Amino acid sequence: MAVSVFDLFKVGIGPSSSHTVGPMRAAYLFCQQLQHRDFIDQTVLIKSDLYGSLGHTGKGHGTDKAIILGLSGYQPDKIEPELIDEILNNVNQSKSIKLTKKNSIVFDYKKHLKFHKRKTLPLHSNGMRFVAYDKQDNILLSKDFYSVGGGFIISHNKLAQKEIIEDSTQLPYSFDSGEELLELCKTNKSSIAEIMYANEKTWLSTAKINKQLDKLWEVIQACVNRGLNSPGELPGGLKVKRRAPELFQSLRDKPQAALRDPLTILDWVNLYALAVSEENAAGGRVVTAPTNGAAGIIPAVLHYYYHFCPEANIQGIRNFILTAGAVGMLYKKNASISGAEVGCQGEVGVACSMAAAGLGAACEESPEHIENAAEIAMEHNLGLTCDPIGGLVQIPCIERNAMGAVKAINAFRMASRGDGSHWVSLDKVIKTMKVTGQDMQTKYKETSRGGLAVNIIEC
Repeated sequence: MAVSVFDLFKVGIGPSSSHTVGPMRAAYLFCQQLQHRDFIDQTVLIKSDLYGSLGHTGKGHGTDKAIILGLSGYQPDKIEPELIDEILNNVNQSKSIKLTKKNSIVFDYKKHLKFHKRKTLPLHSNGMRFVAYDKQDNILLSKDFYSVGGGFIISHNKLAQKEIIEDSTQLPYSFDSGEELLELCKTNKSSIAEIMYANEKTWLSTAKINKQLDKLWEVIQACVNRGLNSPGELPGGLKVKRRAPELFQSLRDKPQAALRDPLTILDWVNLYALAVSEENAAGGRVVTAPTNGAAGIIPAVLHYYYHFCPEANIQGIRNFILTAGAVGMLYKKNASISGAEVGCQGEVGVACSMAAAGLGAACEESPEHIENAAEIAMEHNLGLTCDPIGGLVQIPCIERNAMGAVKAINAFRMASRGDGSHWVSLDKVIKTMKVTGQDMQTKYKETSRGGLAVNIIEC
């Protein structure tokens, strides 16, 4: 299966890649299938059913809103976040969804969109089913989709659009393990980023690859800036106050504090992570890295590199993203990046590992040092549960991003001080993470039925 770095890093909206971006894409693709099969004009009703983790925490994660937007013809990377409320209000007031310019279907939220907390579909805990009906109540099309983390979706019979069929493209430097990746680097006397460039050239020219990498960096910077300058409370009922604007003002107004306390750099790293995570929780535009729930970690470490590493440059940022992407692909292929499947170790843990590797690449460390940094970062996230209070991507998710960013930097620094050799390989820690996720009780995997979610009173 060929995966591009631009599959792993997607531009989308918050608060969740698996519960918002994935379902929105699935709903959109279902309507595309109706169109391709010439059923769209006959459709008078679409029922949507959400199962497993989507049934448990979908409302807090905005899955219902995402489904409505997807059925209305919007895609997560193209919709303007500031228009979302207006679109949803129009659907609410009209009790209908416009599938095409000519065809509107009836839509009653309580009747046509169901959350099934005690049922699951067979392939994954993030399952959803869409069924389209004609005027005679005949089924025109029924389709099951699964949101498997990071905005990736698959269908049960894999007969959907190209986006959800495994890409069988032959890459010049295919790798399925960290060991194979290191061997490719050694044999070809290349860095991990150079291996990734060669693979990405299967689809795009070097100039276009760089353009897309630079676009990701622009979106990340814009997200940080919005987070730094958007005071107030986050939506959802927990009344969580945005902390990034106040912290930003404090750091900006008292630059002399850094002279007395060298750990002020960590305050800046925390700030960047909080800014993105709060923007994500508010439903803003973010880059899945590799998920929305962990979207603050890689931007925070990128900003650390850009602002605090003396030799920082745009090529370093490109190498960071490409190398982080290579590590993310290993987790996706050999374990999971879904909190609903393996807990938060699959989101924050993977993002931390990717960020540590990316920072190593940006600072021109060897492939062996980079692999070591990625391993250290995950080794100390093993067993991390996903237990969001109220089903919202806020507590403990926002602070967890800040902790993950700091941990990634430390993992990089520990690895860079060594010679690249270590006892536990990246492959072994990925395997361990997968098995740990399988052993983890379901209530700790994005259901809000365990951990902090049931031990803190929501007020």
